[in-house]
Amino acid sequence: MAVCPCTVLVPGPHFLNGALDLINDRIALGAARLVYAALIVVTISVGLLLGLTLLGVSLPTEPPGRAVSLWEDVIAAGVAMTAYNVFFSTPLRMLPWPVGVGMFAHALRWAVLTLLGFGVATGALVACIAVALILTPVSRRTHMPFVAIGFASVVSMMPGVYLFRMASGLLQIASGSHVTLELLSATASDGLTAAIIILAMSFGLIVPKLTLDYFNDRLARPKS
Repeated sequence: MAVCPCTVLVPGPHFLNGALDLINDRIALGAARLVYAALIVVTISVGLLLGLTLLGVSLPTEPPGRAVSLWEDVIAAGVAMTAYNVFFSTPLRMLPWPVGVGMFAHALRWAVLTLLGFGVATGALVACIAVALILTPVSRRTHMPFVAIGFASVVSMMPGVYLFRMASGLLQIASGSHVTLELLSATASDGLTAAIIILAMSFGLIVPKLTLDYFNDRLARPKS
């Protein structure tokens, strides 16, 4: 529960914008955004772990989880989408798109995880592809920036929990007390999972958008 209030601070748009810059060959800008996002994650992790340490509590690297129903997932996603968009000062006229499409994306992710049995990275990839396919033409027709409505629809899928658990594991390893193979394995697994999810989200959100933009621009060119 202590992690939940911190997840809203995870700089998901910076990670995704950085990936978009790298794909568009804006190497310096993309690298700067990714480094900035990483520094924010480090700062959040230090603050969270410091607060837990002062209270004599540690963040487990492998906390128990539970399955949730589709309606719980979708409703929670709607609340999270609304909160994120308020946090990012999204204009009211744009709010229905990221909230509605974000709820649909979470439902699709739930189906991939629960019904098909795939992992969280695959679920995030499928959800982000769907968001890109829906919102790319919407952003063109309504003149709303895709970065705003597209990224806001998926930012709640950013792996903040995995990042915080990895940071907790690294802190326990650095302290040198009770370092076990299970701790090392869980810490490495959390970090790798977070990286794969971020890459899957970036690929799923950006590549379909660039593909649709390419074909749309070709169709819009006057024939000679």
